[in-house]
Amino acid sequence: METRTSVRSPPAWSGDIKIAAADVHLEGTLEIPANARGLVLFAHGSGSSRHSPRNRQVARVLRNAGLGTLLFDLLTREEERVDDRTAHLRFDIPFLATRLRIATHWAAQDQRTTALRIGYFGASTGAAAALIAATTLDLDIGAIVSRGGRPDLAGDALRRVRAPVLLIVGGADDQVIPLNQQAYARIAGVKHLEIVPEATHLFEEPGTLEMAADLAAQWFAEHLSPPGWHP
Repeated sequence: METRTSVRSPPAWSGDIKIAAADVHLEGTLEIPANARGLVLFAHGSGSSRHSPRNRQVARVLRNAGLGTLLFDLLTREEERVDDRTAHLRFDIPFLATRLRIATHWAAQDQRTTALRIGYFGASTGAAAALIAATTLDLDIGAIVSRGGRPDLAGDALRRVRAPVLLIVGGADDQVIPLNQQAYARIAGVKHLEIVPEATHLFEEPGTLEMAADLAAQWFAEHLSPPGWHP
């Protein structure tokens, strides 16, 4: 059930939405705080969904920082059932990037979000999809954050990314750290690599997800805020 509040433009808004993607619809949750400074689209990782407790926790931190959030399912329910058996679509990075582009075009045209500059928050394989989608010529992506991501899977697209990129990796995520370091070296624009001490791949250790969320909020606040923005 959606709720609306009469405040300064853009208004506070919270509710479920559906995004048309070819012959299917992608389900999502859109939440916009009053006087939002930007909008962050979440590209979840392999085997995850918009209901991910970790992404929802990060989204709350972003909204507290004055950022709107759109958590949506990259796959339909039927596609998720198939992927649970095959694990194929979750690693089809170009397919996931296409779904993210569709959601971005939707956000750019919807009256609730059209005035907000867009950023991407990606986890696991969703980070690679976000980096590839950000290279789309008709999209103006203001910032990208990867948490425990696989940016290396973005391949040659890394050199074409122009949005500022923050890579957040757990200090105990031994396999993913070098993959992020390799991807970091290939990104040509504004970038930063942050290693959160003692965190493993899912940032399940006490305080580590909170640290990652705060880092993301600071990055998006810096790069998405319009001139003269104030809460």
